[in-house]
Amino acid sequence: MTAATISLRRWGFVHKWSSLICTLFMLLLCVTGLPLIFHDEIDDLLHDQVKPAEVPPGTPQANLDSLLANALASAPGKVPHFLVWDRDDPNAMVVSVGPSITSDPSKNTLVRMDLHTGAYLDAPDVTGRFTYIMLKLHTDMFAGLPGKLFLGLMGILFCVAIISGIVVYAPSMRKLSFGTYRARRTRIVRWLDVHNLAGILLVAWTLVVGFTGVINTWADLVLKLWQFGQLSEMTAQYSGRSVPAKLTPVNAAVAVASQAVPGMTPSFVAFPGTIFSSKSHYAVFLHGNTPLTSRLLKPALIDAETGKLTDTRDMPWYVSALFISQPLHFGDYGGMPLKIIWAVLDVLTIIILGTGVYLWLRRRKAGVTVERSIASASSVENAALTSP
Repeated sequence: MTAATISLRRWGFVHKWSSLICTLFMLLLCVTGLPLIFHDEIDDLLHDQVKPAEVPPGTPQANLDSLLANALASAPGKVPHFLVWDRDDPNAMVVSVGPSITSDPSKNTLVRMDLHTGAYLDAPDVTGRFTYIMLKLHTDMFAGLPGKLFLGLMGILFCVAIISGIVVYAPSMRKLSFGTYRARRTRIVRWLDVHNLAGILLVAWTLVVGFTGVINTWADLVLKLWQFGQLSEMTAQYSGRSVPAKLTPVNAAVAVASQAVPGMTPSFVAFPGTIFSSKSHYAVFLHGNTPLTSRLLKPALIDAETGKLTDTRDMPWYVSALFISQPLHFGDYGGMPLKIIWAVLDVLTIIILGTGVYLWLRRRKAGVTVERSIASASSVENAALTSP
C-alpha cells in the first residue's frame, strides 16, 4: 500500500466522521436558516404592525428626548437601555426598556416609535413568532451560551468535513469526467454522484457560510472581550463613578457624537449602566454609509453629566469581523435577488447533507456488499464511499 493511498484513507476517515458528527445539526441549521433568509417578508405576511407616517425625504427627526418620554409613558415602571434606529424601516425607532438598568437586556420590552413624529406605534411581543423560534433554534437551540458554543463546534467540524471532502474528491474522480452522473448505475452510485457534484460545486459557499456561522456563535464572547478590553480602556479614568442622578439630554449627546465622527450616521445609543457603556456615559454607536461600512460600528462615549465627548475609537478587528460575518451569513445585504440565491444554495446544501446520511445508512445496512457494488462500477468509487 502506497503512502498516497494511506494518506487518502486518512483524509477519508476525517471526512466521514467529521461529517457524521455534525450532519444532523447542520441539517437543523439549514432548515431553520431557510425561513430566516426571508424573515422580514414572513413577519410582514404573518403579523400586522403599525406603520410610521409617510414623510417627504429630508424631514427632520423628532427630538429624541420627547420620543423617549413618549415611549416610557407606554411602558410605566421601565427604564431605557437602548435607542435603536430601525435598519429595516428608516421611519421607525426601537426603544429597548427593562425593569432596571441592570436587568437582562435579552428580556427587554421593545417599543416601536415613529422617528419623525415621536409618536408611539406598538410594542410587539416577538417571542411567539415563527421567525423568533427559528432564530433561537438556529443560534443556540434555546440553550443560551452553551448552545451557541456547541453549534460553533459543529460548524468547525462542518468546515473540516468540507476541506477533507475537497482532498478526497480529486483522486476519487480521476477516471471520470467532471460532473459525471451515472444514470444507469445502481441507486447508491447515482446518489454518490449527486452528493459529490453538489458538494464540490458549493464548496466555496458552504465554507463561507460555515465559517461565518462559527464566528457568529462567538458573539457573546466577542462582546465580553470588547468590554474588558477597549471599553475598559476608554472608561478607565471614570471607573469609580456611578450612574448620574440626572442625565444630559440624549438628543444633545447624539448631536455631539455625530459632530465628532463626521460622515457617519447614528445606529444605536446605549444608556449609562448598560452592557455597551460605562455607568457614567452614553455610548453612541455610528455606522458608515456604504454597503460595507454600514455594517461597521464606531463608538463615541459622551459624559452623561456634562454632555461632552470623552473618547471615540474604531472597533477592534475581531469585533469588525463579527459585524461583517453576520449579514454575510444570512445574505441580507443585497436585497431580494441575493436572498433567493442564498435560499437556493441552502436547499442544495440540504441535499448534500441528506445524500451523505443516505449513503452512510446504506453502507451500514449492506456492509461490504455496497462497497463491492461501487467498486465494480469504478475502481475509485470505493474510496469515494468514505464520505458519509
